Amino acid sequence: MKRIGFKMRMKPGCGAEYKKRHDEIWPELRELLAQHGARDYTIFLDEETNILFAINHIADGARADELNAQPLMQKWFAHMGDIMDTHPDGTPVMIPLPEVFHMD
Repeated sequence: MKRIGFKMRMKPGCGAEYKKRHDEIWPELRELLAQHGARDYTIFLDEETNILFAINHIADGARADELNAQPLMQKWFAHMGDIMDTHPDGTPVMIPLPEVFHMD
């Protein structure tokens, strides 16, 4: 199992909407994420900066690198694009964070 951490930026004033959309995450998206190795995926919000911090555990041998190309994932990106910083292609700006400490 590999842990990855990254940050994203939510647009100001969108905290409640971001949470609502994730509370109502599509079951088929949840399944797609699991099929591509996502396990124990958590997103935190720093309300002072609108920075979202995510940590995701990826199963060994997973195809996580193929996830963004999936049509359902593209649909989710479009659904979230009005409340997050995105690239011109609609994918969220995700900044990888190096792991510097871990304790079980």
